Amino acid sequence: MVASGIPEIDHLTGGLPRGCLTEISGPIGSGRTSLLISLLSALTKREESCALVDGRDSFDPCGAQEAGVALGRLLLVRCNNIEQALRAADLLLHGGGFGLVALDLSDLPIASVRRVPLNVWFRFRRMVENTPTVFVLLEQESCAKTCASLVLRLEMKMAQWRSIHKSGEENTQPTLLSGLQFNAEVMRCRFERRKLDDEQTGVSAAGDSAPSDSSEGTRCTFESKPGWTELTKKRKKNSEV
Repeated sequence: MVASGIPEIDHLTGGLPRGCLTEISGPIGSGRTSLLISLLSALTKREESCALVDGRDSFDPCGAQEAGVALGRLLLVRCNNIEQALRAADLLLHGGGFGLVALDLSDLPIASVRRVPLNVWFRFRRMVENTPTVFVLLEQESCAKTCASLVLRLEMKMAQWRSIHKSGEENTQPTLLSGLQFNAEVMRCRFERRKLDDEQTGVSAAGDSAPSDSSEGTRCTFESKPGWTELTKKRKKNSEV
């Protein structure tokens, strides 16, 4: 099992399984990219090589680097259609040697993803079996069906806003986005969920977060801050120095 870097998700699922297909689905703005970036950051910090097949050439390397992803350990394959993406994933899984292979089809038309034959997902699952690779499939709707060992469904819960004007002043300045909250639900899990140790998660036992929703441990809520927030803090710190 591999820690995702998000304590709530790791508490919910016990991490993401190696040698299996993990499916992460959800509509636009549901937190898929936040989870992917967190996973890439966690693995590259542990000096594991990762590969990302970007189905629609929408990945932002600069933003990922600001979020902690070591780009020197990330192979990014930029594609323009689903045929290129599937071919690239096939080559990467066949070659092996990656701690994570992520196939991001979330920005492609849903209709084209639905048309992918089920035997493609079966073949990918067989290729990754008995290997240390975490294979993650991201899309808007679940399509791998029984081929996936873990299926997570994400959705936006709420946006958090803050005002930047000082108290006592008229609100003449715009309100800024300070963070987003997402819900995660386990739709399928074919293995026993166990708690990751502190070394894997990077958090202490006292810092573990329990699932926020009372649905027998199948749901949780996690937060994500806008990337520009940390970037602004870093620039401010550098200017003070």
